[in-house]
Amino acid sequence: MDIFFSYLIYFILFSVSLATIVLASRSKLPPGRKGWPVIGESLEFALAARRGNPERFITDRMKKYSPEVFRTALMGENMAVICGASGNKFLFSGEDKFVTSWWPNFIKKIFGNPSTGDLTKPHKVLAEFLKPEGLKHNVEIMDMMARKHMDLYWAPNQEVKVYPLSKKYTFALSCRLFMNIEDPESVSRISHGFDHILAGFVSLPIDIPGTAFNRAIKARSILHKQIMEIIKKRKKELEEKRDLAAQDLLSRLLLLVSDENSKLLSEMEISNQINGAFLASHETTSTAITFILKYLAELPDVYDAVFKEIGIGFYNSTEQMEIANSKGPEEFLNWNDIQKMKYSWNVVRESLRLSPPAFGAFREALTDFTYAGFTIPKGWKISWTVHSTHKNPKYFLEPEKFDPSRFEGQGPAPYTFVPFGGGPHMCAGKEYARLKILVFIYNVVTRFKLEIVNPNEKITHNPTPVPANGLPIRLQPHQM
Repeated sequence: MDIFFSYLIYFILFSVSLATIVLASRSKLPPGRKGWPVIGESLEFALAARRGNPERFITDRMKKYSPEVFRTALMGENMAVICGASGNKFLFSGEDKFVTSWWPNFIKKIFGNPSTGDLTKPHKVLAEFLKPEGLKHNVEIMDMMARKHMDLYWAPNQEVKVYPLSKKYTFALSCRLFMNIEDPESVSRISHGFDHILAGFVSLPIDIPGTAFNRAIKARSILHKQIMEIIKKRKKELEEKRDLAAQDLLSRLLLLVSDENSKLLSEMEISNQINGAFLASHETTSTAITFILKYLAELPDVYDAVFKEIGIGFYNSTEQMEIANSKGPEEFLNWNDIQKMKYSWNVVRESLRLSPPAFGAFREALTDFTYAGFTIPKGWKISWTVHSTHKNPKYFLEPEKFDPSRFEGQGPAPYTFVPFGGGPHMCAGKEYARLKILVFIYNVVTRFKLEIVNPNEKITHNPTPVPANGLPIRLQPHQM
């Protein structure tokens, strides 16, 4: 009997100890809630975006659970959202150490086998192409195409819709620089495929005929065939020693195949690099341009300051940097001209702070790790987001105010302004976006005054911010 009671006491003590350990372990998980079975809090996340206030999903939970990290469940995955400047620094510095890139399964399904290329890790040729040194000679091409775009779609009209036109410009430019394609019919055909793919990203992932998701998968297959045809044609041209001086991305990738026999790129890998470049640069840049022009139309003082920096005609020459005045009528912008657009770039950055084109990104935990006293288990998904810092009064005084002077001098504190991410996976196209945007602003502001048609136009996020009616703007050509 004594032995029985001894074992019973031992069993009770062991059970209590085990329960204590389990509870303690659970208590170390980030605070938060998983929401509904399977969908988690995906519905709340989507509704906040549709209502035009996606940061509410983040800020409400930061206040309720923790300003450093909270738990949620999105897209069927346990997820920790790491917040604040310290969280951004921690996560960016942990890339490929305790976290790695992660894409939701529905995106992988649209793109097929992810092993053929990681869109977050551009090939070194693409990375070199997107560096300042690789882009300098493309500024003139950007300006030439922006002028042509203005002549065709802006100058003949008294009113334009900025969002669809900015998409048209950015995609045409990418076709020219990435694949040396200028034919409008070819550009339109490729653009149509990408539009279906982007629509699939924000649809319910139901793969049955008639759904946006199904159309996206079909469009990806068609687009792949189109790009493979372009690759084979360009490859033949290069083999025949034609167009060897081409500076477009595709030609560089194909020439690499010829030069580096020890590490050949397959045509599939080249196609994935091209697709990745398009997807990373198209929607985000056109959205950025749209909201920059929105702020310029709404804020006359900001517009006037940009015009003083780059414009002609209305101001004393001592008050402006005279970029436009220094150019002949047929002379295009160059790299040095863009470097003078310091205030204009501050305007761009302030627009990116208030209306960031991208929500953030996702990672996956490679191992258990601890942050802010909480354990993130291996296999959990992790998110960082611009919405934990960009409008946070802890980092930005009067965060809802449009104030380009925030970026003068040292600018914002490190890891608070993160529209391009950070760390090893920082957006490789940052410089490409900067040049493309500033060239476009130059061509708009030197030709037109802007007036918002509908000051109360609704903004939705799907997932990028989109004006419901495309942002109609009245154009007032400058009288020279």
